[in-house]
Amino acid sequence: MKQLAEKLVSLEHEVSSEKGDFALFALFLREDAQDRWDLVASASWIEVNKEKALDYLAKRLQSHLQPQELLNISRIVFVDEDNPALQAIRRAMRVEGGITEVKDSNFFGLQIKHAYIITSKKQNVMAAAAI
Repeated sequence: MKQLAEKLVSLEHEVSSEKGDFALFALFLREDAQDRWDLVASASWIEVNKEKALDYLAKRLQSHLQPQELLNISRIVFVDEDNPALQAIRRAMRVEGGITEVKDSNFFGLQIKHAYIITSKKQNVMAAAAI
């Protein structure tokens, strides 16, 4: 699965350069999932139009991954940037353009068996104050 996460690092870079930075970009394997991962993402550009963002990311995934790799992804989940759980993750982990592996944790009230955090940026205090 780490190979899939490594492919998603390059996808995250490309999407970030086109659309804007992600606050969070990660793969989560929920405790109750059967080896099917959730792609979890948060970004201000996603919040502008979630339907278009979902369509865009799904198409980018399809162009970046082989069909058998796509079968490993259960769904794309968007997290609002003002979600307190997201803020906690961003404070606890700082990852940009790499991979941090986490096992047996609780994120967003869900038990996560395994996670690959590709991007988790600490919120810019100046940007938050301007909002």
